[in-house]
Amino acid sequence: MAEQHDENLLPEMLPLYYTRHFPQNIFCRWLACGSNPKPLSNRELSFTLADDVYLRYLSINDQKEFQTLLQKKCPQKLDIGAVYNIKPSIGRHDAVVLARELVFDIDLTDYDEVRTCCQQAKVCDKCWKFMVVACEIIHTALQDDFGFQNILWVFSGRRGVHCWVSDYEARTLDSPGRAAVADYLCLITGGENLNKKVHLTNDLHSSIRRSLTIIDKYFEEILQDQEFISSTEGLKSFLKMIPDEALKTLVEGNLERMHKSSLERWDGFVNTYSQYCKENINAIRKMKYLIEEIKIQYCYPRLDVNVTKGFNHLLKSPFSIHPKTGKVSVVFKPEQAKSLKLEEIPTIYSLLDDGAPDNVQHQSNMRVAVKNFQELVFSLEKAEAIRRKNDANASILEF
Repeated sequence: MAEQHDENLLPEMLPLYYTRHFPQNIFCRWLACGSNPKPLSNRELSFTLADDVYLRYLSINDQKEFQTLLQKKCPQKLDIGAVYNIKPSIGRHDAVVLARELVFDIDLTDYDEVRTCCQQAKVCDKCWKFMVVACEIIHTALQDDFGFQNILWVFSGRRGVHCWVSDYEARTLDSPGRAAVADYLCLITGGENLNKKVHLTNDLHSSIRRSLTIIDKYFEEILQDQEFISSTEGLKSFLKMIPDEALKTLVEGNLERMHKSSLERWDGFVNTYSQYCKENINAIRKMKYLIEEIKIQYCYPRLDVNVTKGFNHLLKSPFSIHPKTGKVSVVFKPEQAKSLKLEEIPTIYSLLDDGAPDNVQHQSNMRVAVKNFQELVFSLEKAEAIRRKNDANASILEF
């Protein structure tokens, strides 16, 4: 059962939440590990207070100081920034960024041109499947193609997900390196006025084939949920993705005569396309991967690449409360994304009200989220210890 959200209640509820439920210890350990080799105090924090009062370049020395700051300021929004060469709270004008987790921000509003169940800030279980696909594709690529291991996935609190890559190699990537990773993972290009936004070459990269394999696991289900091509407008947008005018006319005629089920129309398109290519050898050269391109345009992750490329972009902290929904920005494992139910995500109300109908379930889900976070931090601390030991041994050998 969803509680009625009231932002006016946050000032009195947040101090209790930060004291009882926010995992302060493991959070500070995560920040400190991500700040290494610089001290925790060189990490920037940002608070948004009531009435949109915005505080940047905050810093803490330890958990005790963090707890005091939380209780004193009671932020309605907590964001995390980069690690600087000096304490940002005392020298922000001269501060130089030294490290920052490699981050990704995926927002369902960027799917508004294809999703039909919801628009703008509204989200449901049907369009959440886009996030399931995004998590699996991005996580697999980060592990298999870049070798990253310490990858944290966080529900944004409203309509998307955030991904934090905490490996040392990721944290210390320079701007060109971050841009290269972002561009590698970005297949959908062009603004809203561009009809066809995916163009695959004849030499299809293995990572794209892998992404298509993941999309294929969910494509029919998403097609049925979203009914991409059942409406007149949906069919019109679909036809604009076909570059060959003769094929476009043929597909339009065939699909308009069919039932409006998107699944049936998709099968009809695939059959028409296959037959057309058999009869027109030249057509296959310019649209060999048309089916794959359309699947990607519908389902592939839409990344805010500027968030990934930049050092100075602040990103909401894990376990923040989203001020517009009251939901907790819970940590989840990528394989858990498909079983994540939006109504089962803990809220500040359900956690603090022992009599709330969802209290028991949400308390349990919160414990799972904290455990997921702990496992990531333990793994990161272990990796950091091994790296420091190897660096020390290398220094001895060089000496």
